Amino acid sequence: MKKTTLALLASAALTVSLSARDQIKIVGSSTVYPFSSAVAEELGATTKYPTPVVESTGSGGGMKLFCAGNDLNTPDITNASRRMKTKEFTLCEKNGVTDITESVIGYDGIAFAQDKSNSAFNVTREQLALAVAAEVPSKDGKSLIANPYKKWSDIDASLPNREIIVYGPPKSSGTRDAFEELVMQHVFKKMAVYTDLYKADKTANKKYKKYSVIRTDGVYVPSGENDNIIVQKLTKNKEAFGIFGFSFLEENEDKLSGSTINGIAPTPDNISSAKYPVSRSLFFYTKNSHKKDVPAMNKYIEMFMSENMIGNNGILTEIGLIPLPGSERTAIRKAVLEGKKLTLDALKH
Repeated sequence: MKKTTLALLASAALTVSLSARDQIKIVGSSTVYPFSSAVAEELGATTKYPTPVVESTGSGGGMKLFCAGNDLNTPDITNASRRMKTKEFTLCEKNGVTDITESVIGYDGIAFAQDKSNSAFNVTREQLALAVAAEVPSKDGKSLIANPYKKWSDIDASLPNREIIVYGPPKSSGTRDAFEELVMQHVFKKMAVYTDLYKADKTANKKYKKYSVIRTDGVYVPSGENDNIIVQKLTKNKEAFGIFGFSFLEENEDKLSGSTINGIAPTPDNISSAKYPVSRSLFFYTKNSHKKDVPAMNKYIEMFMSENMIGNNGILTEIGLIPLPGSERTAIRKAVLEGKKLTLDALKH
């Protein structure tokens, strides 16, 4: 009789351990990682809940993990430095993740930075696109050719006679997705040579994807999901530039300087007003079905979306987050705390 009772108790304890946990699991963007980690540490320090586990997997990698299934072995939250893609939403639905809330926490700029010992560098969005694209227009503008540019002065004589080498994020990164959209797509979709070649494409997604192919001849060097690695490489190779989120530039302003793009510097005011050409929103996505078994989620979400964190004088502004306008913060906070369900239609608009 005692053995049976003990067996039942052990079975019940195992069931509880499999169906509930105290610690939140978070994955996703390396750009959002510092902000998410700061909130996680605050949660652990000021509440009864343990500090959440936050992994920097890249936006794309985080989405794959988040959308892999609905059981408690999968992440509760994924961070992203660009919006969820429709194909990711569809993957989530296919795997039973059907109740997701989208949270916007603020703005970030994509910095194009160099070692601080260099002279100031100004580049146009077009020159930057031409530097990293796999193919560029020929001199007569009638065809595309493999990118021949080795020095910045090859692109434009007004630019320095300096080798083009760019350390940037890998394909799994939301920063790379945003860079491709805000720089390459923005520039190339306006060039006749591209529109003429791709006019047969029926969907914008297919067409614009072809504008976003980055060169693989050693000029652009994918440097992993840890932006600190890029920072380290720039201090060793003074010729090089790096692409990463503004928060990492601000964190390393003693070592690095941000280039102006179209004459606009990456500053909090220029990013929040969208004057800086390469600005974007930052997100996290919540798996609402986990809330009942991971009770710490509600407190974490409430803390992350609070004025104390993302407001004008919030804690996260001290490490590089650019706040949303007050009215926008209020509206988004209300929707997030109510667990507003994300829809495919909303992602398409």
